[in-house]
Amino acid sequence: MAAARFLVSGRVQGVFYRASTREQARRLDLTGHARNLPDGCVEVLAYGSPEALDALERWLWQGPPAAEVAGVERCPLEGVPPPTFSTR
Repeated sequence: MAAARFLVSGRVQGVFYRASTREQARRLDLTGHARNLPDGCVEVLAYGSPEALDALERWLWQGPPAAEVAGVERCPLEGVPPPTFSTR
């Protein structure tokens, strides 16, 4: 199992980015969470297969229709996945 932390910048808060990310992660059989950060970014922690993490990263660049993604920064992680994908 692989894990990654993504920091997504741009117009990504208030546009259903976290909820859409949760749906996409579930489709990819990933666990983790997505949360808004005070600086306007969204943090996504995701756990699953390397292929699914790559697919999620590609999707994060697009996001939901109202989002305007300026950047996606990926950092690999090691650890135990949480039981479900959640938004906070």
